[in-house]
Amino acid sequence: MSAAVSPTAATAPQLPLRRLLGLDAVVTGVNGLAYLALSGPLADLLDVDRGLLLVLGAALVLYALDVGWLARRAVPSPRLVTLVIDVNAAWAVASIAVLATGVLDPSTAGYVWIPLQAAVVLGFAVLQYGALRAVRASG
Repeated sequence: MSAAVSPTAATAPQLPLRRLLGLDAVVTGVNGLAYLALSGPLADLLDVDRGLLLVLGAALVLYALDVGWLARRAVPSPRLVTLVIDVNAAWAVASIAVLATGVLDPSTAGYVWIPLQAAVVLGFAVLQYGALRAVRASG
């Protein structure tokens, strides 16, 4: 005799991962919308190209929609979650690399903002990696 597993019990290990993905989607989406809506003032404040902020804003909004879609899945695909983790880690590394190599020479506010947002994104990657490992260990 086998016991039926409720949908809630089946997805319980997924919940922390889904919440992290959802939070990532919200933070990324808000950041992207800010880059789009406030590209002029933010470009002036950070001393970066307005066009760059517009491109990054559009990319971030699209990425946030994808991550949000993944977060809404009862059981997010481990392969897609790994892709989100990899993209987040790459974003963090690239953010620091553009400062270290002189590709960007932002204002003081930019030198604070860019590493700060890189740290947040890297934090998401680390937490998502840990949550994905926990899901894999429970299944």
